[in-house]
Amino acid sequence: MLLSAASGAADAFAFLCVGQVFAGVMTGNLVLLGASAAGAGENGVALRVVTALAAYACGVAAGTLMGGLPLGLTLLAESVLLGVAAALWGFGLVASYGDRLGLLALVSLAMGVQGRVRVTPTNYFTGTLTSLAGRAAARRLEPGDGWVLGRLGAVVAGAAL
Repeated sequence: MLLSAASGAADAFAFLCVGQVFAGVMTGNLVLLGASAAGAGENGVALRVVTALAAYACGVAAGTLMGGLPLGLTLLAESVLLGVAAALWGFGLVASYGDRLGLLALVSLAMGVQGRVRVTPTNYFTGTLTSLAGRAAARRLEPGDGWVLGRLGAVVAGAAL
């Protein structure tokens, strides 16, 4: 649940404060990239999307390489990345467009690590909602579906925070 909340908070922060792109929702970024290629959307969004995509992919690669480490160490690495990003923003050290791109890369890197570490990524909520709604419609809810619903609520709560 905490990882889901962190995912929601990271995406809301990146979208609202850093540049109207997502740190962990790569589907949304791909849509924004396509809209940008078609001439729609905000000017300059393509560079921010490519930055987020590349950093996320690097985070996934790093998470894969850290796969042999204890889960706690990998989550500590993610926490450090997010903590550095929060400190940079909180102390007003992100002043230029280049600084914002760097901050976006840092948060997206952390979300890539988080997405790879978990068997069910905490930033894949479309699939989570699809699976839950499908099981509910078929009246085949599972004992763990309370946690699934909790994770969906946690991403919203994290974004609200």
